[in-house]
Amino acid sequence: MKIGFNEGCNRFCDNHSVLRDLELCQEYGFDYIDIQSECLDRDLENGKVKLEQLGEWFKENHLSMLSYNALKPFNMRQTEEEKQEVMAQLDEIIRRCLILDCKMIVVVPNENISVHATRKEIREDAVTVLNEMVKKVEPYGIKLSIEFCGSPGMTINRFDDAYAIVQEVDSPLVGVTLDQYHFHSMASDWSTLEKADGKKIFVWHVNDTEDIPCGAPYNTDEKRLWPGDSQGCLDHQRFADTLKKIGFEGDCCTVEVFRPEYYELTQEENVRTAAKATSSHVEQYWK
Repeated sequence: MKIGFNEGCNRFCDNHSVLRDLELCQEYGFDYIDIQSECLDRDLENGKVKLEQLGEWFKENHLSMLSYNALKPFNMRQTEEEKQEVMAQLDEIIRRCLILDCKMIVVVPNENISVHATRKEIREDAVTVLNEMVKKVEPYGIKLSIEFCGSPGMTINRFDDAYAIVQEVDSPLVGVTLDQYHFHSMASDWSTLEKADGKKIFVWHVNDTEDIPCGAPYNTDEKRLWPGDSQGCLDHQRFADTLKKIGFEGDCCTVEVFRPEYYELTQEENVRTAAKATSSHVEQYWK
């Protein structure tokens, strides 16, 4: 099992830079990185780096980009103009992925929408949008991975709904990002995951979380912990065993946390700590 680093872990560390993350991730033993769009946009706007510079770095080193994280929000856009904005955003991300040799785009659902949509309406909209997206990514072999987000206001907030959408689209280029925190925080159904096709799990985010009631307004990303933290409550063995049983083929788990106190670390301390926690996690649960 290879390990990856998501820049959500350290995006607000002092003087953060994407290029430095690449160097640190390689130094501390990560195989992959999920580049966060906010981090990349910030560095490009500030002139810290150019896309071509990052592309050349990847060509010259063994660290690879697992996913572009993320296109958001991809669904439940209400006007034709908003829908076209999503497709224009996808076009730009595809352009970037081709430069960065990235073969996966994570797509994140809309939240706190003004219309009182049913789950059926949300699923139908997502299927329509993803079918259009597939037409754009198919020529390049780039995959789309839906990240359901375990928050009450999210339009797709449980694994069950995300997986149903993936089944309906029925494309080898569309799958699910399984984030352990998101799975737990809105009480996704274990039986659905246990019956799922593991090949449809494209990304596996490992983390832990404080034992907060599911759906509570204060159960937010800020409650995430490094995997293995003694305060954590997640059943890591069950996640690992289930993914093995259903045939997960990702061959990588990526650490993703958004804890404010971790942003107080230096960028290097953050990456080093993440690498140690993720490596220990794999050694313990993926044998």
